Amino acid sequence: MFLVRSVYAQCPVCIVTVGGGMLLAKKLGIDDLLVSIWISALDTAISFWLASKFKNRFLRNPLLLSLIMYGFTLFYFQYTGQMGHVGNRLFGIDKILLGQTLGLIAMVIGNFTYLYTKKNNGGRTLFPYAKVVFPVVLVVVTTVIFKFAFHLK
Repeated sequence: MFLVRSVYAQCPVCIVTVGGGMLLAKKLGIDDLLVSIWISALDTAISFWLASKFKNRFLRNPLLLSLIMYGFTLFYFQYTGQMGHVGNRLFGIDKILLGQTLGLIAMVIGNFTYLYTKKNNGGRTLFPYAKVVFPVVLVVVTTVIFKFAFHLK
């Protein structure tokens, strides 16, 4: 018990499940904004998990890795021609860019909310799987708000 290290881990099974679900969602015609929220959440979950694997102090920063993944994902979407379509905008912002940003923000807030509540609870988690529940609930709430507020499929 004393040899266990604290890490910013996310559930690897959840990461794989969300990743596979994104391809299916896109093929089912789900709006780019909603899919992008979850792609970005996946990127952020991978970044928080991956940060614990690096020995380099610079790369151990999960927020920095999340921003790097965000940049690579946006580059991929731009390079493959999936971004920049005039009819694919909300508030004048490309839906993929907006979704990626919302997903990143929701996951980061969820992860840091978990850490904050754990710190203020004497180092104990509030309930089992809180580390997963906090970020996922924020991503779900973000998705639901945008889906119904803007009538997205």
